Amino acid sequence: MVPSIRVLIVDDLAPWRREVCSLLKGQTELQIVSEVGDGLEAVQKAEELKPDLILLDIGLPDLDGLEAAKRIRRVAPGAKILFLTQIRDKDVVRAALSAGAQG
Repeated sequence: MVPSIRVLIVDDLAPWRREVCSLLKGQTELQIVSEVGDGLEAVQKAEELKPDLILLDIGLPDLDGLEAAKRIRRVAPGAKILFLTQIRDKDVVRAALSAGAQG
């Protein structure tokens, strides 16, 4: 049996979250544990569920992805964070990596 990688998906656009979920559901080694639409929910779910991987948007309501990543680092330090975003600004990429993202 292949170990399951528990995934939390965070994006404010529900159609995009559904698309990502749809793509990942075909991967037997991945288990989507939750999907949420804002940064505060992301921190709460990360603390509650302790996912292995968090796919995180930067432009989120209530708490942006950069600040959410910093808080997630404190409540779920074992989680890997990957940002899924259209933002290509080098300063934002540096900030994301500084916030604890792996990519």
